[in-house]
Amino acid sequence: MRGTIENRDSFLEKIAGKLNRTVGEVPEMPIWAHKPQERVYEDYSEDQLTAMMKKACESIHTTVCETNSDGLAEKLKQLIDKYGAGKIVATKDERFEAFGLSNVLENYQAYTWNYKEGHQNIDKAAEANIGLSICDVMLAESATAGLFNDKDKARSVSLLPETSIVIVPKSSIVPRLTQAMNLIENKVENGEDVSSYINFISGPSNSADIEMRLVVGVHGPIKVAYIIVSDL
Repeated sequence: MRGTIENRDSFLEKIAGKLNRTVGEVPEMPIWAHKPQERVYEDYSEDQLTAMMKKACESIHTTVCETNSDGLAEKLKQLIDKYGAGKIVATKDERFEAFGLSNVLENYQAYTWNYKEGHQNIDKAAEANIGLSICDVMLAESATAGLFNDKDKARSVSLLPETSIVIVPKSSIVPRLTQAMNLIENKVENGEDVSSYINFISGPSNSADIEMRLVVGVHGPIKVAYIIVSDL
């Protein structure tokens, strides 16, 4: 049964009235005289941003390593073995093949997300020991991985397995959230397709809600590792 919405128009009209606007009116964007958020780390080179990101990983309990395109497959195998291999699930991302990782996925019998399989995908992710994803944008300031999820690159892959391994193209590293949102806004202005669901993930799940004692691995992945790869 489909639900119904009651009193929606009167509710919206009341809210708009409180804001001295009419329903449907598009507000003018303010023009700021100063935008300090745009200038933070603006002079940092790619290597400086990478160094900042690696430093930030220390405080969020995240393993980080760096390699080039030739060593990526071997580095990924090393991390998979380090975390116990077992069941592996990967997003359906054409970049795995472009990065020369198809044989690695095949050798470890990794399950590739297939939206046509419905809920079976989520079951596979929940049973997996390792989830493999490729970062779309990385925030150097906080070592936060931005994942543009869709039907093929599902968020379950990075959230449900015990360990999440994220491949980070060095060119995807930006100073902070400001630049990431500018990237998304530019896509919208250029008429490009934009993910309907974007995750920003900073290391393994943790909480200090109980007696201010930090506990890592409360929900979601217990371990997170980033592989920074250049020369792609």
